[in-house]
Amino acid sequence: MSERSIPDAAGAALASGALWRDFCDALKLAGDQILAADIPADELTRAEGYRYLSRLLRLGLEKNIEFGNPDYPQFYSLSHETAKIGNDNPDNYYLNCAVDGRRDYRIRGNRGSVAYLSIETKAGSFAGGGDMAPTGHVDVNELRVAANGDFELLVSARPQPGNWLPMTAASDNILVRQTFRDRARERRAELVIECLNPAGKTGLDPLEFAGQLAQVVPFVTGTAGLFRQWMESFAAHVNQLPPNDQQMCLRCGGDPAIYYHNSRWQLGPKEVLLIEFMPPTVCRAWNFQLSNHWMESLDYRYHPICINNYSAVPETDGSIRLVVSHRDRQPLSAGVGPAGRPLPNWLSTAGHSNGGMLLRYVAAEDYPPVHTRVMLVNGFPFHFKGNNS
Repeated sequence: MSERSIPDAAGAALASGALWRDFCDALKLAGDQILAADIPADELTRAEGYRYLSRLLRLGLEKNIEFGNPDYPQFYSLSHETAKIGNDNPDNYYLNCAVDGRRDYRIRGNRGSVAYLSIETKAGSFAGGGDMAPTGHVDVNELRVAANGDFELLVSARPQPGNWLPMTAASDNILVRQTFRDRARERRAELVIECLNPAGKTGLDPLEFAGQLAQVVPFVTGTAGLFRQWMESFAAHVNQLPPNDQQMCLRCGGDPAIYYHNSRWQLGPKEVLLIEFMPPTVCRAWNFQLSNHWMESLDYRYHPICINNYSAVPETDGSIRLVVSHRDRQPLSAGVGPAGRPLPNWLSTAGHSNGGMLLRYVAAEDYPPVHTRVMLVNGFPFHFKGNNS
């Protein structure tokens, strides 16, 4: 096949409209995953599944078309309040960026006041079920940062003096994690990036667009398929929180400084899930969250579905007890403990009967076991407001 045959074919498909028809046909097939035998059949899970595909489509268009030029890169968010991937952290503000491992880049910014700020280079995406292999990682606390929080960071495959984030020739994207203790009170980092030796151009190139559009649906189906496989594997430990295969997490975009406990939960209408653990002796941060079956965090804008080391109330021995229940439309004080005191560390299922869950430790040096048990509401040592059991 000649080098010109591929662009010629793409140009012909663009001119005839076949490019768009093929795109729409492939997108229709993505919906088959929502009806697969391993997917819970309740209406909420099905509805969220189709919404999930629409969200992934939005993200895929932004990733591959609107922000897909590595010569003139911009930071954008590939996971946020209304579009989510792979047990996204409600305590995080994510930034993403297209890069080319053959180029050199400079990031300028201010670190803000977040508890944890990491910047990573990656190779690959979830398109076709592929990996996001790590190719470089920095914790901004380890960089030279001015007293006012300003810093610069060079990004390249060639080693650089000073603040440097490694890439390889295969690197094609950057992922930034900003982890808040209290999102409402902290100031997030502000970052901009420039390519120091661009070789391409701005504007829309018709043949490049054909290739970019062709990557969108594989991103949708690959992402949905990958985390559907994860949830199927988690069926072996429903309502438990064993450690993940940490290398699997890294291959799929995880942070090498984070230790992951991914799993599934499922509760009947009169059941609660009790989660107990002693936090690691050394740990920058930890948090626990609830997600739906598609591994999207439940809607933290309206429901208390996550908790962290800053907001949790420890027991007298320093251990943590979390309570997950269906009291979803109550305020955080819906659970009431002895003497009428608010039940601490209460999390809502937000109207769901099942889903994913994740406990993560940042920069921990030990990983104590996590204990879980399902109890009936009327057997729980505290009572719930409005419950006469």
